Amino acid sequence: MNTLQIDGREIALDKDGFLVELADWSPATAEALAAREDMQLTAEHWEIIELLRAFYTEFQLSPATRPLVKYAALRLGPEKGNSQYLNRLFKGTPAKLAAKLAGLPKPTNCL
Repeated sequence: MNTLQIDGREIALDKDGFLVELADWSPATAEALAAREDMQLTAEHWEIIELLRAFYTEFQLSPATRPLVKYAALRLGPEKGNSQYLNRLFKGTPAKLAAKLAGLPKPTNCL
């Protein structure tokens, strides 16, 4: 099992690098997970991460790409609620990578 070291704590990750315990998520955890993906989180990333966490709170699941795009368009407008914008931010795998950084389970239809 993979782990992250954050603030002296060891945080367990599954074989795909997702948090084993959703309660282990924090902004520092997101930054550490992003660093593992060679990413530096910007305000645009944080906006989508917060959006995903709101989606999870509302629906109790991690969205696949199509529902994520639709939800982003509804909440953030069409300029941010489109595949091209999300693919640019999250390296072509927006639902999977954004869910990982948001500390959520892997979307069920993502490989």
